[in-house]
Amino acid sequence: MHVHVAFTPDESASAPTGIVVDVIRATSTICQALASGYERVLCAAEVEEARALRDEIAGVTLGGERLGLRIEGFDLGNSPREYLDPRSAVLAMSTTNGTRAIVTAAERCERVLIASLLNLAAVTEAARAYGEDVAIFCAGVKGSFALDDAYVAGRIAKGLACDRSDAAEAAVRLAGSYATAEEALRQSRSGQNLINNGSELEADIAYCARESVLDIVPRFRKMHGAAAEISR
Repeated sequence: MHVHVAFTPDESASAPTGIVVDVIRATSTICQALASGYERVLCAAEVEEARALRDEIAGVTLGGERLGLRIEGFDLGNSPREYLDPRSAVLAMSTTNGTRAIVTAAERCERVLIASLLNLAAVTEAARAYGEDVAIFCAGVKGSFALDDAYVAGRIAKGLACDRSDAAEAAVRLAGSYATAEEALRQSRSGQNLINNGSELEADIAYCARESVLDIVPRFRKMHGAAAEISR
């Protein structure tokens, strides 16, 4: 079993098992939404693709962000704390980086798991149980390296306790350089963006930094048009 970390979505990585990380905040929000009772999350790369799902699916909740802020006309933003009480069975999401990375991983891997710190232990164990090579996809920030995602990738790679690519080894060593998850998230560009947008968004950092509090493993099921369908 071998693990590789793709630090940016454009890297041409593939493996039987793909794991997508956008810890601040899309994959944290997906994990929380499904744990709270949403049955399906439809992840769309583009805003208009998500809006189109409202016309197709009765009662669908629209959630997402651009540049950290809720999209105009959407019901919810991209804070996991907004998804504690489900509004409907189906959530359609579009975010700047995370939903796009999920769609990309679905094109390259036999199976795709959604990871955050919230479900760190559960997703690591699920990937280990498959016993096949793993590619961890970091959503990044607009195609660039993101410290927060690399930190989580390193935590997963270490937990898998298997052969590592140089990139996976680098992620493990990066993760080991921080005393706490919250410290790593706060020092990242994504964390700083939340801090700069006020205390309400800054509170998401501590929320997303909680480890293994959700015993769920969201999985890609199929494409629903242009959207990737995720469920437990």
